[in-house]
Amino acid sequence: MKTIVTTFALFGLVMGLMAQEKFKVSGIISDEFDEPLPGASIAIAGYENFTPADFNGYYEIFLEKGEYTFSFSYIDLVHEIISLYLNGDVVINVQLGKKIEVLEEVFVSAIRVSKESPVTFSNLKKEEIAPRNLGQDIPILMNFLPSVVTTSDAGAGVGYTGIRVRGSDATRVNVTINGIPYNDSESHGTFWVNMPDFASSTESLQLQRGVGTSTNGAGAFGASLNLLTEGISEEAFGQLSSSYGSFNTLRNNLKFSTGLLNDRVEISGRLSRITSDGYVDRASSELDSYFLQGAYKDDNTLIKTLLFGGHEITYQSWFGIDAATLASYRTYNPAGIQFDDNGNFEGFYGNQVDNYKQNHAQLLWNQKLSDTWSTNIAIHYTKGKGFFEEYVDDWYTTNVLFSDDSQLNFIGRENFMLNGNAITSTDYIRRRWLDNDFYGTVFSTSYASEKLDVILGGGYNKYVGDHFGEVVWARFSNNSVYKERYYDDTSEKTDFNMFSKANYTLNEKWKLFGDLQYRTVGYQANGVDTGLVDDTFNFFNPKVGITYDFDRNNNFYFSFAVANREPNRNDYENGSPKPERLNDFELGWRYVSEKVQVSTNGYYMSYKDQLVLTGELNDVGAPLRANVGDSYRAGLEIDVNLKLGTRFAISPNIALSTNKNRDFVFQRDGILQNLGNTNIAFSPNVIFGNRLTYSPKENLQISALTKYVGKQYMGNIDSEASVLDAYSQTDLNIQYVIETDAFIKSITFSGLVNNVLDAKYVSNGYFFTFDDDFSNPGTITTVEGAGYYPQAGINFLMGATVRF
Repeated sequence: MKTIVTTFALFGLVMGLMAQEKFKVSGIISDEFDEPLPGASIAIAGYENFTPADFNGYYEIFLEKGEYTFSFSYIDLVHEIISLYLNGDVVINVQLGKKIEVLEEVFVSAIRVSKESPVTFSNLKKEEIAPRNLGQDIPILMNFLPSVVTTSDAGAGVGYTGIRVRGSDATRVNVTINGIPYNDSESHGTFWVNMPDFASSTESLQLQRGVGTSTNGAGAFGASLNLLTEGISEEAFGQLSSSYGSFNTLRNNLKFSTGLLNDRVEISGRLSRITSDGYVDRASSELDSYFLQGAYKDDNTLIKTLLFGGHEITYQSWFGIDAATLASYRTYNPAGIQFDDNGNFEGFYGNQVDNYKQNHAQLLWNQKLSDTWSTNIAIHYTKGKGFFEEYVDDWYTTNVLFSDDSQLNFIGRENFMLNGNAITSTDYIRRRWLDNDFYGTVFSTSYASEKLDVILGGGYNKYVGDHFGEVVWARFSNNSVYKERYYDDTSEKTDFNMFSKANYTLNEKWKLFGDLQYRTVGYQANGVDTGLVDDTFNFFNPKVGITYDFDRNNNFYFSFAVANREPNRNDYENGSPKPERLNDFELGWRYVSEKVQVSTNGYYMSYKDQLVLTGELNDVGAPLRANVGDSYRAGLEIDVNLKLGTRFAISPNIALSTNKNRDFVFQRDGILQNLGNTNIAFSPNVIFGNRLTYSPKENLQISALTKYVGKQYMGNIDSEASVLDAYSQTDLNIQYVIETDAFIKSITFSGLVNNVLDAKYVSNGYFFTFDDDFSNPGTITTVEGAGYYPQAGINFLMGATVRF
C-alpha cells in the first residue's frame, strides 16, 4: 500500500531529489475520533502538487534537508499547518479537528442538512458563485445544478427570471432567507427581480430536492432553497465592483465592512444598481438594491440585524410570441402595442412597466446555553408596494384579444353619448397595484450530544395584501376621476407551524432521522377574480429516514416524507382547487474522497390532486394550475465532482426522469376523453449539466459550463403543438485575481460569454386551448396555440472588482 502512495507523491519534487540524500516524512492522518481519513491531502508550501493519504490514512514523502511548511486537510475539516526543519526521518501523525463552520450557519441549522442526513441536496458557496456573479439573477447562477431548469423573460438573465426543479415550477420551490420565508404568501412565487444583485450578499445556498426538511413557508413540492446571507468579516474592507456586457447591461456595486470592532461588533453593507436593455425588444430593467447588516458576537451569543431590499422598474416582457414570429423576429415584444381606430399600427406605449419596491427587516438571535443546548429566534417584517402600468388599446383588445377589458363597464364607467355616437369602450391606461405586509417570527431550540441531535421549532407568519386598480388616463370617459379605483379587494393569510426533528446515531454505521411537522394555514380573500374565500387547512407532514456509513468514503440513505400544501391565489382564480398531497421516496448513495465526490439518488414522488401547470397564463403572465388527481415523478440523479490532477476539475450531473398524469381527462372537440397516462407539463425527461474548470495558475480559473434540457411538453395532453424542443447552451467563464500588499488588496477580473455556440433556443413558453363553435355552426372544434420566450444568442459580461 505504501508503494501505491509513493506513486502519488510529489513527482516533480522527488525526481529532483533522487540524486541527493533524502529523509522520510510519514504518518497517519485521522479525525478527532481517531478514525483514519483516506485521501486526506498533504501539501507543501511552494510546491504545486500534493500527496494523498492511502485508505488507512497513511502517507509518506521523501525530502532533502531543509525547512518546510506542511498543510494537512480533508474536505471540510479544519486544516492543520506544521512548519519544521528537516534533518532526518520524522513521523508526523495529525488529527484534524471539527468541521469548518461559518458562524452564521447557526441561523439555518434547523433547515439545512449534511451528508449525515437522508436528504438529497446540493450546496453552492459564495466562492463558487463569485466568478459568474456579474449581474444575473440567482436562478441563472444556479442553472448548472442537478435537475434545475432556469428561464428569463427578457432573454438574458436580468429582470424576471424563474427556476424549475424536477419539473416543479417556482411556486413549488420553497425559498427561505436565513430561515425566514421568502415566497409570496398568496401566489407562492419567488420574484428575484425584487432583490437584484442579492447573490453579492449571499454566503451560501443549499438546494434540497424533493420534500427536504421541515421549513417555514409553503411546503416544498419540488425542492427547498435556503439562502444564508453574508457572514461576519473579521477584517475591515471596502470593495467596488463594476461589470458591463451585451444589451447595455451594466452593474455597479459598493460593499464595505468595519471588521470586528472590539472583537464583538461589525457593520457591513452593499449598494447596487443594475440596468439592461434586455435581449427582447424594450425588455429593459432598472434595478436598485441595498443590504445593511449589524452584528454582535461573543462566545455564546450571535445577534444580527439586517435591512435589505430593492426597487425594480422593468418593461413588461411576459407576453411571449407565436411560432411564426419566433422564426422571423425572435426579439419581438407585443407589450404596449397601439393602433388607431382603423387598426393601423401606431407604435408602442413607452411606460408599459412593472414598478415595485420591497424592503425586508430581520432580527436574528442565536444563544448558546451550554455545550449541548442552543436557541434561535428571528423576527421579520417585509413591506412591498408597487404596480404595473398598462396601455389598453381598444381596437387591439376588441379585434385581436376578443376581450372585454376596453369596455367602459369593465373599469366601472357608464356608457354615454358623444356627438351622437354611443361610447361603450375606449383606449385607457391603468395601474394594477399590490400593497402588502408580511411579518412574523420563526424559532428553534437545539440539543446536540454524541449520539442524539434534536431540534424543536416553529413559526408564525401573517400576510395582509391590498389589490386595487386605477385608471390614470382614458381617451373617452364620462365623469371620471383621476386614479379612480375600478376594483379594490383585500386578502389575509396566516401560517403557523411546529416541528420536531431528530438525528440519532445507533452506532458507527447507522443513523436514524425523524421529522414531524404540524402546519395550519388560514386564507381569506374577496377579489372579483378569486370570489369570496375563507379557507383553513390543517396539515401533518411526517418524515423518516435512515443513513448507513459503509466506510469513511461511502454513505447510503433512504427516506420517506409526506407533504401537504394549500392552493395559491391563482388557483382560486382558475376554479375551485383542492389542497395537494405528496409522498416522496428517496434512495441515495454518496461517495466522498479528496479527489472524487459522487452523489447518486433515485426518487419516486407520488401526488394526490397535484396542482400542475396547465400551460396557460393569466392576464398578468402568471402560470395557471389545475388539480389532476393522481400523478407521479420518478427519476435518477447523478452528481459528480472529480479533480483531475491539480489543474483540472470536472463536475458533471445528469437527471433522468419520467413524469406522468394518471388517466388524464380532457375535453376535446366537445367530448370528454380519457387520454391515459400523459406527460406532466414542463417536465423534461433528461437534464444534463457539466462544469469543466482549468486552473493553470492559482489565481487564474477558466471554466466551460454546459447545460442540456430535453424535450418537454407545455401542456398535459401530449399535443405536438405544445412541444418545447430540447436545447443546450455552453458558457465560458474566466476569473483572474491580482493580489497585492498595498492599499488595494486585490483586483479580480471576470469574464462570462453566455451561449458561446450561439444556439437559438427557447427555455420557456405557454400552451392554450379553446373551443371554437363559430367556424362550423353545430360543431365544436378544439383549437390549440402556443407562445415562446426566446433566449439570447451569444452574449457577454465582463467586470472588475477592486478590494481595499
